[in-house]
Amino acid sequence: MFGQPPSCLESGPGMAKRILHVVTNVSHYDDPRHPTGLWLSELTHAYRVFAGQGFEQRLVSPRGGVSPLEPRALKWPLADRSTRQWLADPRNLALLKDTARPDAIDPAEFHAIYFTGGHGVMWDFPDDSGLQRITRDIFERGGVVSAVCHGYCGLLNTRLSDGSLLVAGRRLTGYSWSEEVLAGVARDVPYNAEQAMKDRGALYEKALLPFVPNVVRDGRFVTGQNPASAKATAKQVAALL
Repeated sequence: MFGQPPSCLESGPGMAKRILHVVTNVSHYDDPRHPTGLWLSELTHAYRVFAGQGFEQRLVSPRGGVSPLEPRALKWPLADRSTRQWLADPRNLALLKDTARPDAIDPAEFHAIYFTGGHGVMWDFPDDSGLQRITRDIFERGGVVSAVCHGYCGLLNTRLSDGSLLVAGRRLTGYSWSEEVLAGVARDVPYNAEQAMKDRGALYEKALLPFVPNVVRDGRFVTGQNPASAKATAKQVAALL
């Protein structure tokens, strides 16, 4: 169903574009007393943008089933209107209780993949072969690969069919080490994601100031630096589609 790059999944009159959101199953740091999970606004901002374009959307996670929520993201002032509306709608909450497993996903059905963040993804995204398969297939068939904040950890070890790393030589951004330090969790995370990207040959970029919106687009590859970048990242993906 995909054409050759750089074209995306074929669609005709009445056919909606389809987006696959990737969310975490991890509910805590190495210390079980330190909860984490999906940073909800990174999903809700993008979901709203894509819904406004009439795109069909589905959620997948490494293990399937429940995607836990990062508690800090649910408190004022980080819990914005889109977050509160999502939490107030039982239908939306149900989506996070029954996410698909990667082996239930046919990449040929999707035009784009969007990796959400939250610190939990640092544990379950990087080495998941199912997510790597889906990402590789979507990209090589001409689709869009995107991530926001820690979501780029899901791209660290993805290899293309020729064996090369997807991120090597590619301009991208994601949650910076300075933001980890300022957030007070640098000692708790399992690795420095920014440095890990650089070690893989990625051309990492970040904004001059922390926590401000920043999006980097390199062809059909779109990444946002932090939670504040989710809406702008989704708009760039929508523009490509």
